[in-house]
Amino acid sequence: MLAGWDALAAPVTRAATVVHPSTASLRAVDWRKPAQWSYGIHGTPVSRTLGARLAALEGGDHALLQPSGLAAIVNISLGLLQQGDDVLIPDNVYGPSREHGDWLRKFGISARYYDPLMGADIARLIQPNTRLIWIEAPGSVTMEVPDVRAITSAARAHGVHTALDNTWSAGVAFKPFDHGCDISMQALTKYPSGGSDVLMGVTITRDYDLHLKLKRARMMLGFNVSADDCALVLRNLPSTALRYAAHGRSALAIAHWLKMRSEIEKVLHPALPDCGGHAHWKRDFSGSGGLFSVVFNAAFTQAQTDAFIEGLTLFKIGFSWGGAHSLVAPYELSAERNTWPHRGALVRFFIGLEEENDLRADLEHSMARHLTA
Repeated sequence: MLAGWDALAAPVTRAATVVHPSTASLRAVDWRKPAQWSYGIHGTPVSRTLGARLAALEGGDHALLQPSGLAAIVNISLGLLQQGDDVLIPDNVYGPSREHGDWLRKFGISARYYDPLMGADIARLIQPNTRLIWIEAPGSVTMEVPDVRAITSAARAHGVHTALDNTWSAGVAFKPFDHGCDISMQALTKYPSGGSDVLMGVTITRDYDLHLKLKRARMMLGFNVSADDCALVLRNLPSTALRYAAHGRSALAIAHWLKMRSEIEKVLHPALPDCGGHAHWKRDFSGSGGLFSVVFNAAFTQAQTDAFIEGLTLFKIGFSWGGAHSLVAPYELSAERNTWPHRGALVRFFIGLEEENDLRADLEHSMARHLTA
């Protein structure tokens, strides 16, 4: 730092090569020691600042930044699993996470899918070779909220690590380590970035030995993040809780409105009493953010629901979420769930920061045009 210099924004420190004052200093470098600077891939001041703030947000002690949310998932799996091991994955998991579970089988790792609402009954699925249980709270499309405490308690009794995808809560509405999780990961692409322009993920732990396992895997995978992207996330991180609450207020109001519409068979929002695992959400979460799904009346064809989506003006069609703009995306669950009871089309909404009344008018107008019996 320059003498006398101080600012609210963290300086952007770009570096691949880190210069050492002596040969002895260079030889003493040990990637396991957090106080040392060794090489850009292991961190620079700006990436460590971001990691420390994210760990504090979630109640953890150690953070590792990744180039995407999926990279964080891969880092956890390849850091903890080896040939002959077994991993349990919830049936309502994020689609690429499910594909990743299938992909692990080529390395001799078995991946099995469990009912996300089975709670403590997961104990009967744990085998001697089970090493990891994934939890997603809630499921990213169908929104069931698991009993995280019951799952982590069963896992600990059998010496099995648990990893939670905490992206939906942004680390704001759910504190994973208070509920027994060993690892929390987030796609920082979503709320922490807030601008729909950064791809990044993070893994957070309390246990230092577990952190080192993940850090070694990240090193072997060659994962790294841009200093400029770290600065972008740091810029938006202080407003995350405020934005999350604003998204949540509008989303819940629109979810209640959609629940009264004849075009909709079911609204899948954790804060609604008829959503799977609502009692767990009410007990464990402090908010709900902007993401939820709906199931349309089965009388409507796919062509009709597609026309409804394409007829929206304020809602843009696209994946990801967490930014200022509202998004909509259709999902075909036949390939993504072992069981799914509904026949109507499932559509996921992300409610952005536009005026709630304008968004509701946009939905109503497209329904009137395209969803007629």
